[in-house]
Amino acid sequence: MISQLISLYTFVIFVRIILSWFPNSSGGALSSVNRVLYQITEPVLGPARRIIPTIGPLDISPIVVVFALGFVQRMLASAGL
Repeated sequence: MISQLISLYTFVIFVRIILSWFPNSSGGALSSVNRVLYQITEPVLGPARRIIPTIGPLDISPIVVVFALGFVQRMLASAGL
């Protein structure tokens, strides 16, 4: 179950990354989705962003978080959880 939650959270981070490539609409469903994704992912990405420096204009914290989640997921799987 924990592994599935990590997979879902990783997917949500990827969706946030992809939607960040498109300009925000001032209203509508896409704006609501962006708000929800921000609320779900920012508690993890915010602290990571403060620790991980940007590379020019690129924020690599989501990539680092996804790798870290994958590592945790593999550790849990090897522990049998």
